[in-house]
Amino acid sequence: MESPTKRYKKLRKKSNINREDNVSINQTQSYALSLIAFVFAVYICGIFSSVMSLPTLNPKEASSLRFPIQGDGSVKGKSVGLNIAKEGFSRGKDDDDDLESADLDQNGQDDKEEQGEGGSHDMEEENPDHMTEEGDEEAGNTPTFVWPVSATHDKSDWFELSHPGDEDIKITVPPFWSSPIHDNTLMTKPQALSIGTCATPDPGSGSFQRGNECPPHERTIFVAIASYRDWQCRYTVESIFNRAKYPHRVRVGVVDQIVDGDDVCNAPIDPCDEKPDQALCKFHDQVDNYIMDAPLSVGPVFARHIGHRLYRGEYYAMQSDAHVTFTLNWDVDIIEQQEATGDEMAVLTTYLTDIVGSIDQNTGKSLRSTRPIMCNTDYEGGPQGKHLRHLSQPEREPPSSLKMPQLEPYWAAGFSFSRGHFVVNVPYDLYQPMIFQGEEMSIGIRAFTIGYDFFAPQRSVCFHHYASNDRSHKRDNVPKFWEHANKYAGIGKKSMARLLGIVRMNPEVDRSLWNHKEEDLYGLGKVRSPETFYSTFGIDVVKKKTHPNLCNFVQGGQMHKMFMSKLRSDGMGIDYSKVNFKH
Repeated sequence: MESPTKRYKKLRKKSNINREDNVSINQTQSYALSLIAFVFAVYICGIFSSVMSLPTLNPKEASSLRFPIQGDGSVKGKSVGLNIAKEGFSRGKDDDDDLESADLDQNGQDDKEEQGEGGSHDMEEENPDHMTEEGDEEAGNTPTFVWPVSATHDKSDWFELSHPGDEDIKITVPPFWSSPIHDNTLMTKPQALSIGTCATPDPGSGSFQRGNECPPHERTIFVAIASYRDWQCRYTVESIFNRAKYPHRVRVGVVDQIVDGDDVCNAPIDPCDEKPDQALCKFHDQVDNYIMDAPLSVGPVFARHIGHRLYRGEYYAMQSDAHVTFTLNWDVDIIEQQEATGDEMAVLTTYLTDIVGSIDQNTGKSLRSTRPIMCNTDYEGGPQGKHLRHLSQPEREPPSSLKMPQLEPYWAAGFSFSRGHFVVNVPYDLYQPMIFQGEEMSIGIRAFTIGYDFFAPQRSVCFHHYASNDRSHKRDNVPKFWEHANKYAGIGKKSMARLLGIVRMNPEVDRSLWNHKEEDLYGLGKVRSPETFYSTFGIDVVKKKTHPNLCNFVQGGQMHKMFMSKLRSDGMGIDYSKVNFKH
């Protein structure tokens, strides 16, 4: 089709010919002006049509828009008289069973809401502002590797995020260090090795990113702790640094949910001028403490979501409860165990043994030769609906013939140790407020579909301070996040529907009834399917039943022997397409 310019030139040429034929000047001018007006009208219509056909900005495109940051980390929106993110992290779930009697959805509200089906592109949603930095990274920004590093000392890149329990409340948070790198396929070994900071740079290039050329004692460790009003949190941090053989390569990120008067997790137990050898004095700059007002807590998932935002490219990532004591040289021990698997996708994870009788007070060494293994889970009901919950796990000595951690089917939130890319690839879901039970199935099954394998540590490197039976100890009186459950009544059911929907564990629920926001970030991988997980480990998601004898298959070593023979030659996880086993 001719452009308006070409059409205009032709008309001018025609007008000149008419003049040569002695047509009157007045007639020619009138004719030319009429045609010019017509062409101009056509041109304007074309512009209007082009504008109307421009694509609408979708949520992913909107995610690259930067929201204003309130530098002091204060809450914006509702006038709640609270302040978030001054500098800190949070405590997540204790292993007590108190939540059994706490109705997180006390008012029995109807949780149905109109949602689109098929992912976030069908959703009417606000700009996903917490994806600002991730959107930038997808556009080509490469995360940097430096050491030492902090996520809280410089807040210039922090941005506003809607609180998942009340979107009228805005908080400021750090960006994720990186978007997931798995690209919905099995990572290559070079991809996996591209994640991980070395505490010392390469002598030649000066780079802190040295892959497996980084000496084991220089490989950095990020420790994420979620703490809810827990006086023991700073004792846990003291233990982490004091018992590490190489504390210079450790960084701790705490999400510290507290109220005025509570102990702050990165505050030294005693004044530094009186006891300067305390870890919180010597290594204070290696602790990032994200402080959140406790009334804004909506459970461990949100706290640990922020904890994942504190990760900054460390070689290894560990998650621990806030009331844990570590053994001497734990950092060397756990890395040796990790590397002994020969599996780049290995995650060492378990429920921790009670501290009582577990550590020699004089030497700091473990007194135990047993360790728990994750294999015992079953369905339970409650106000949020039927879901899988891990039960008490069997504890025994590893098989004598086994010289490495032992393969197991399940992931545990109380202790997890992996390569740093696990935190990058399996971030905690922002949209699961008021979830307590179910958290572990969400992370575990998502991680399985991305290609990760779970192992019980061969030796325990830390032990848990559990509540006493008679409720007489100070540990027994630590508050729980559900003390503010009335503020968020009704949202737990919605969160559980999303959690189960993403991992395809509630096929009886219409997909349109749960929130599909950002499933590309918080959803499944494509290396393995959740159905493979269910059929392999005897989980019936329709009848809501589990196989009663799974632990017999796991703890005796049969699972380990059978499945580890299918470990890929490059160490990039077990190839379940070659595992011929259905429980």
